Amino acid sequence: MATAQESSPIDVKRPRPRVLIIGGGFGGIYAARRLRGADVDVTLLDRGTSHVFQPLLYQCATGLLSEGEISSPLRHLLRGHGNVHVALGEARSIDPDAKVLTASRFDGSDFDLPYDYLIVAAGMRQAYHGHDEYIQWAPGMKTVDDALAIRRKLISAFEMAESLPTAKERRPWLTFAVAGGGPTGVEMAGQIRELATHSLAHEFQAIDPSEARVLLFHGGDRVLQSFDRRLSAGAQRTLDKVGVETHLGVHVTDVCETGIETTSGDQAGIKKFYETRTVLWTAGVEAVPFAAVLADALGVTQTHGGRITVEPDLTVPGHPDIWVIGDLMSLKDLPGVAEVAMQSGKHVGGCIARMVPGGSPDRRPFKYRDFGSAAYIARRQALLQAGPIRISGFAGWVAWGVIHIAFLAGYRNRFGTLLNWAATLATGSRRERAITYGDPESARQPYADPSPES
Repeated sequence: MATAQESSPIDVKRPRPRVLIIGGGFGGIYAARRLRGADVDVTLLDRGTSHVFQPLLYQCATGLLSEGEISSPLRHLLRGHGNVHVALGEARSIDPDAKVLTASRFDGSDFDLPYDYLIVAAGMRQAYHGHDEYIQWAPGMKTVDDALAIRRKLISAFEMAESLPTAKERRPWLTFAVAGGGPTGVEMAGQIRELATHSLAHEFQAIDPSEARVLLFHGGDRVLQSFDRRLSAGAQRTLDKVGVETHLGVHVTDVCETGIETTSGDQAGIKKFYETRTVLWTAGVEAVPFAAVLADALGVTQTHGGRITVEPDLTVPGHPDIWVIGDLMSLKDLPGVAEVAMQSGKHVGGCIARMVPGGSPDRRPFKYRDFGSAAYIARRQALLQAGPIRISGFAGWVAWGVIHIAFLAGYRNRFGTLLNWAATLATGSRRERAITYGDPESARQPYADPSPES
């Protein structure tokens, strides 16, 4: 006679599917949020502790906003998601057969993260097009570290000029070069002029900050080439009005400590050298190093900029359990903008949430809804392009502000940013101008010993 224990089935709780998300940017955050409440365990891996609102990094770099106003701790953003775990580390390698990703901690040690479903939202980094030696003199604009490094260069340049005795010596320090005429380059150039002509105008004795030259270099025939030609022309007029010197049809061919060299794009190939102590780089992006590791492990070929081609449902060809989203994916020439990352993250999160209960694949194609693009040019001057809608000037500036406030993460950041913008418009001041002495570990004693031992 069978006992009750023998006749009753053993109740073994089946482990929930594991979803691993690489990247805490727009794509990763929106994927994690979409999986809230789903019958899965989610791990979000990122090399930093915060989600950064990259479209406003240039305002952090020019002292308008603090780094805290454009970033939010990942753990805080996902604190109400009981099935989401945040892991701090950088993706290093992957074994797609064993479904294990290896990441490294701050101390260099490795740890493994097994997964059933993988979402890669690792994003892009600044591209120097084979000239990584430029990085030393020309920081990019992709991280908070970049923004703080640029702020240090900008503020230090004015302070250095103030301390020099002759106009000739001051001139390179009061010349600022921006490489790249896309939205980030145009926004940065306009903000430097605004910083010089408004915020710093009456704070120095030996120099007049408003005399600072801002040079904008671009290889194309017009700035903001992704925008309508009329909007681009309007942006150029605004740049001219605020004093940005735009050089079109030229390519940056050298950057060093004392200046920048450009070469014309025509057959003449005319070279020019501009003395400057501050060069900022916004000329293109490329995939993060892990993208090459992933492509090699999956047996796929990277496309332009190191992006990875995906199927219409955003999976990697031949790997139905791996999705690539946001800037890193290559699909129908979709732009590398925040809205693409948000929508692709939400799409993939939804696919996984729907397939988990029954286990059947959800392969519906990703459909992108273009809500437009916006760019800040100068005070009370911005552009908005959405479908047939074209707005510029003050109306474009208002629309630009509304869009950026709406997409900022967290009510506190939105309210703080609005207050900061209002205060700057009312007073012209920029209070976020504190600079560091570099690496905090080596800057704890930033002053040189006045009497070193012989």
